[in-house]
Amino acid sequence: MEFPLEKEVGSRMLDENKKVAVALLYDKINSPKVVAKGRDDLAESITDIAEKSGVPISEDPLLAETLSKLELNQEIPESIFRSVAVVLAWVYRLQGKTPWDEAEVRDEYE
Repeated sequence: MEFPLEKEVGSRMLDENKKVAVALLYDKINSPKVVAKGRDDLAESITDIAEKSGVPISEDPLLAETLSKLELNQEIPESIFRSVAVVLAWVYRLQGKTPWDEAEVRDEYE
């Protein structure tokens, strides 16, 4: 089941020799989960799609590398909640929203 207010955020690491990209999905019901990940050309494709779709991209090399070790559709482990929460807070701020704003809107859809 998809909700119209799901949050997607990408995290990528770019350096001269390697590229890593990870996309997360946060539906505010479950913990964020990895929905795409890749290296090199696949990483470039992931970030291109995110940019074209208006998905915010955070550049955090350590977080991107850590998230890339998770399996697809795996929820993020508690040990990195704080790091991901910082990125999600940044996304909300970019959009001029708070998590609570969307909770009120989602209630209207139910």
